Amino acid sequence: MAIVDLERLTKRFPDGTLAVDNASLRIEDREFLVLVGPSGCGKSTTLRMIAGLETSTDGMIRIGERVVNDIAPKDRDIAMVFQNYALYPHMSVYKNLSFGLLLRYGGGVLARGVRRLFQPHRAKELAQLRGGIDHQVRQTAKRLGIEDLLDRKPHQLSGGERQRVALGRAIVRNPAAFLFDEPLSNLDAKLRQKMRVELKRLHRELKATMIYVTHDQVEAMTLGDRVAVMKQGKILQVGRPLEIYQQPANLFVARFIGSVPINLQTGVARRDANKVVFDGGPIHIEFEPDDDRIVKQVFDEATTKDVVIGFRCEDLTESESESQAIATGKVATVERLGDSAVVYFEKLNPVKPVNENGANNEIVELGNGGWSETNQSEPLVARFAAATEVAPGDRLGLSVQPSRVMWFDLHSGENLLKELT
Repeated sequence: MAIVDLERLTKRFPDGTLAVDNASLRIEDREFLVLVGPSGCGKSTTLRMIAGLETSTDGMIRIGERVVNDIAPKDRDIAMVFQNYALYPHMSVYKNLSFGLLLRYGGGVLARGVRRLFQPHRAKELAQLRGGIDHQVRQTAKRLGIEDLLDRKPHQLSGGERQRVALGRAIVRNPAAFLFDEPLSNLDAKLRQKMRVELKRLHRELKATMIYVTHDQVEAMTLGDRVAVMKQGKILQVGRPLEIYQQPANLFVARFIGSVPINLQTGVARRDANKVVFDGGPIHIEFEPDDDRIVKQVFDEATTKDVVIGFRCEDLTESESESQAIATGKVATVERLGDSAVVYFEKLNPVKPVNENGANNEIVELGNGGWSETNQSEPLVARFAAATEVAPGDRLGLSVQPSRVMWFDLHSGENLLKELT
């Protein structure tokens, strides 16, 4: 196995399109790293440059101890699994698995004959390696559970079986690094989940360096030892899945990662000697006055700050009392998923702090609250326990732990607390 290093990697196509922009990344030996991002963000182009299928405009690619920018794909000691499987349709599964090894260990009959004449010792060595191909193929087929399919051709296989053959063709080579370009996207949901488990198992067994490209953030979170989030050719954040989820570097990462979208709200934060308060239309939150993390990083020397706050759906809970609620909302839709219930709210009512007389200030019903890159309002979303008795039309008081709130700069979108997390 090997370390893969990308240093200031750039790809600009002839039409001027900047596909990858100054990307630097180190994939450690035996690490499973996932490149994730929306379509067109440059993740597949990055993978293809590592494989040698695309030439880089600038920057360096190192696999192990070698700089491979000018080395042909076949000599980079990598194996790539494609989205469309790329199996040879006229060959059996056995021949699909063995074909790459036959080429590596001697090529065609003519090449082997020439080598026997001019490189007899090397020819003998390669002949011994070819003798072990059958064992390698059958061991790989057994590992993947396709030993009964070796005599079939690709058109006789299901989608999952074809995917296993494509994986086997890569595994049998025992390369320095495995590259996966959205290999599960053609499978149905149940089979994708099963293959994700298989990939993690194979990674543990093979102790291999793997780089995996996907637009599916669920795959990224479940497969990767680390995740690199890309947008418009740039790597925005690299970290462990839970770190990316809980401490996103900016608003784009916060919105992209998470099967249920993060709740975001634009507003004004104020601080005084006694407390820090966020007011954002329908949402009002008070923070502890001694929370130096917020005072130092969010405000610096200012007393007010335009910000966007965010919190995950599972951090939003039903409030025990109106005085503890950050807002009240009317339930629009409930998605019951078996293990939980995802609740979408139609409108939010702002909850004002209790006044000196112990009564709530006036509550005014507002439209949907929330921040988005298109400046369209978004409803809040909560994830409750499966047994929660809620239905469309119900009104709930909503609370969130202040420590679970993320703070983003309104203009740059950067996480204001990321340096202290």
